[in-house]
Amino acid sequence: MNYIATFYTHAAALITDRGLKHKKIPSKLAPVPRVLSSSCGTCVMYTAEDPHLSDMDQDVEAVYEATGTGYRELMRNE
Repeated sequence: MNYIATFYTHAAALITDRGLKHKKIPSKLAPVPRVLSSSCGTCVMYTAEDPHLSDMDQDVEAVYEATGTGYRELMRNE
């Protein structure tokens, strides 16, 4: 499945991307898709069997599952 994680800070996106890659989860930093809002404008796009919510930095804003018709929010950190 494909996931997108948005963050409050660019540093949190970098930390999460490195952590996912360390666990051999394919990921990349990218601009946040326009339909999603984000504080820092950078997201991590990754492909995995599950969303790995426990591997997100504490400054994660939200995690979405990419579907054929858009995005389904899985988690929001308020």
